[in-house]
Amino acid sequence: MNHKLLTTEQAATYLGVSKAFLERDRWAGARIPFIKVGTRAVRYRLADLEGYLTARLRHSTSEGGKGA
Repeated sequence: MNHKLLTTEQAATYLGVSKAFLERDRWAGARIPFIKVGTRAVRYRLADLEGYLTARLRHSTSEGGKGA
């Protein structure tokens, strides 16, 4: 199984958010799945980022769902 792993900076660029957004997300409970490599390195799987985006897809601003 081949998983493309992205750094926090690469993942932020892919999602169009700041690195700080992803860091806060990890601290607050991680709506966006991530992988710890070793004791400090954090990586994101491209498939998980795509899944997050798909789950956030809306067709109207009045549709339910919690924040970004």
